[in-house]
Amino acid sequence: MQLRILSIGSKSPGWVQTGYEDYSRRLKGGLKLTLEEIPAPKHHADQNKIKAQEGEKLLLRVADRDWVVALDEHGRQTSSTELAQRVQDWQMQHMSVALLIGGANGLDKTVLARANECISLSKLTLPHYLVRVVLAEALYRAASINEGHPYHRI
Repeated sequence: MQLRILSIGSKSPGWVQTGYEDYSRRLKGGLKLTLEEIPAPKHHADQNKIKAQEGEKLLLRVADRDWVVALDEHGRQTSSTELAQRVQDWQMQHMSVALLIGGANGLDKTVLARANECISLSKLTLPHYLVRVVLAEALYRAASINEGHPYHRI
């Protein structure tokens, strides 16, 4: 199954790239994780306009057949074992899952409206670059749980 992270921002720090690549490389069992960086629009005084432009760019990369998961601070909190179950469900029902990460201002309402589900990785506000690493680790942990691998300890 294809898991695509679509993320606003194209100049992530080296440590973010290293962390993301480490966890994405570990995924096995038919799961393939890719990252598509989408350049942020030029800065503008109107933050809502920036958010709308980012939303348009994200939605252009989403196919009609994609199962869309929005990463949003107001999304449903999920545990590692719950995410593992979601990954199993996605594998059974969908060939392509797009996980969307907004820019510094979050996701536009048009993106949230298109999403099939909306999850939150933490009650903390996380920098959007860090979310890539946290999400890749969470997906690796979920896959490990599903495979019975000892990476996840209870």
